[in-house]
Amino acid sequence: MRKYINENFKHFFHGGDYNPEQWRNYPDVLEEDMRLFKLANCNEMTVGIFSWSVIEPEENVYDFSHLDKAFNDVYAAGGKIILATPSGARPRWLAEKYPEVLQTLSNFERIHFGNRHNHCYTSEIYREKVYNINKRLAERYKDHPALAAWHLSNEYSSVCFCEKCRQAFINWLKDKYKTLDCLNEQWWTTFWSHTYTDWNQIEPPTHKSDRSIHGLNLDWHRFVTHQTTDFMKNEIAAIRSADKKTPTTTNFMGFFYELDYRVLSDELDFISDDVYPSWKNNEKDDIATAKSRAMEYDMMRSFKHQPFMIMESTPSHVNWQPFNKLKRPKMHMLASLQTVAHGSDAVEYFQWRKSRGSAEKFHGAVVDHVGHENTRVFKDVSELGARLKQLDSVVGSFTDAKVGLFFDWSNRWALDDAQGFALRDKKMMPTLSTFYSPLWDAGIDVDIVGCDDDFSKYKLIIAPMCYMVSTELANKIESYVANGGTFVSTYMLGMVNENDLCHLGGLPGAGLSKVFGIWNEEIDTLYPEEHNIVCLNDGEEYKAIDYCELLHTTTAQTLGVYKSDFYEDMPALTVNNYGKGRAYYIGFRDDGSFAEKFIKELLAEVGISSCFDGELPFGVTAHARASDDTIYLFIENHTSKKHCLKTEKSWKTVENHELIEGEFTLNEYEVIVLCGDR
Repeated sequence: MRKYINENFKHFFHGGDYNPEQWRNYPDVLEEDMRLFKLANCNEMTVGIFSWSVIEPEENVYDFSHLDKAFNDVYAAGGKIILATPSGARPRWLAEKYPEVLQTLSNFERIHFGNRHNHCYTSEIYREKVYNINKRLAERYKDHPALAAWHLSNEYSSVCFCEKCRQAFINWLKDKYKTLDCLNEQWWTTFWSHTYTDWNQIEPPTHKSDRSIHGLNLDWHRFVTHQTTDFMKNEIAAIRSADKKTPTTTNFMGFFYELDYRVLSDELDFISDDVYPSWKNNEKDDIATAKSRAMEYDMMRSFKHQPFMIMESTPSHVNWQPFNKLKRPKMHMLASLQTVAHGSDAVEYFQWRKSRGSAEKFHGAVVDHVGHENTRVFKDVSELGARLKQLDSVVGSFTDAKVGLFFDWSNRWALDDAQGFALRDKKMMPTLSTFYSPLWDAGIDVDIVGCDDDFSKYKLIIAPMCYMVSTELANKIESYVANGGTFVSTYMLGMVNENDLCHLGGLPGAGLSKVFGIWNEEIDTLYPEEHNIVCLNDGEEYKAIDYCELLHTTTAQTLGVYKSDFYEDMPALTVNNYGKGRAYYIGFRDDGSFAEKFIKELLAEVGISSCFDGELPFGVTAHARASDDTIYLFIENHTSKKHCLKTEKSWKTVENHELIEGEFTLNEYEVIVLCGDR
């Protein structure tokens, strides 16, 4: 596990995307940027992201002058550089001379030059050109004292359907399945007489080809991730040919649908994320937004179980949402420190200075078109930078989570593709949030875990809508429970294997029926206006919406039953003692009220509590990071109200070492950072 983003820079990174190439004809602006850089309490600039046409204006003709100046200016101002590779947007000459580098859409039409993130990751020419320019950048800047990290491309996201990509897909399938017979079996192609008799018959799933084979659809998603990762590895290889030591990253986009970020993360030295919450100045909505972003940050931290970087955020507003609302006063400090609480060792912005023209000229920035420091946003950034300096002791600390929340991209893709249940929206992500929400309310630190994570480190694992379960994953769950873990799952558990083939012999499949002590006979999909009631053994009643499974117990104990319909009195909630552990099964979808009660009681049962020992009012949460001997506790108030909190422990504020005991006040939208003995 990597402790620091860069071992030679044990501070929070605070800065943003800098585009000096846009201001080459404005030397006074470039000079002013360095004065403002210091005033903003920034210490880093990210350069080079979309500057290929300036670096290589003609094929094999290079001009590094603007980067040389940026490196030297930022270093002279006391800052560091994160240098991006420019593959996110190629120059016009490259597209015109080598049109194969351009993306082919799902209608098999090749696009024209323009926009960005629209290239073919399979193209040998594009890979060669990217390798060459990356290598030249690495050779030139590898020893510059300002260089802190490499930023690979920008928001990888292109999907290409050209013939080269089709052939690469076929080769990937050959490597996976070895024979067509095996592929036909796993894809169940005898359905609708779709059996393949030659590898070359296989096409990517599009509206012009075959989308009825769910194994094909799933494997195409996986291939897109594979090919993107392979392209990224080509970028890394170019850098490593000259620079063996500087860490690499690329910027993820939260729960971005098209790529399995767990696969990409294996190739990176540290993780970065781009985050743009939609704050609405409505307390209920903003608390929900804070929870969804916290879950995203937990996932970023969990990929490598080490500190990550917020590569992009906005200090004010964006320009691409339907309504581009400003951040209200105090929100920048709160939102930024929330990322730190969940493991980020950097707060970076898009962008440093607003572009004068084109698509992002009205996107928020540290420096507005007015060009000076006397703006509300600039002051917010400067205040945050000053505070981050005071929190340097937190840098490199880790999160010791005892709860794992399961999320898997293949499971999501397969479930969304399933023809059944609620056809257009299975509501997997809202269900994930339903279980995360009470954990956030209780101030519980959570890791977002996947199939390859070590389950044994967690006291509790929650796996909502775990529809796709391989034999390997089922064995892992069984071992976890048998050895004393508490595992919670819901309706739709273990319906299909890793290739989206239904398990035979009853559900949940792959042997999980014995772990949970139940079998699922049917699942009832409710209309939006319908609901059932689940009656718990303690007499409390909760609304069941969307899905109700008709369960039978074998060895499990029934904890709740349905109140009405033809499955009245059938089990809706069960628990099974298995080995040294317990497996809970929730057969219905909840509107959130049951999950709140259930999680609260479950935490007490398994002995998990917040590092903060006092009561947390609604909208106030607490999250911890730790070093070997110190706990750093972030208490966040996401409400417009002042709260009086109580603690029986002895804490000190990290910034000014003020002693905190007994009662203390948390102001509206305030974050306080405490430390204590671990």
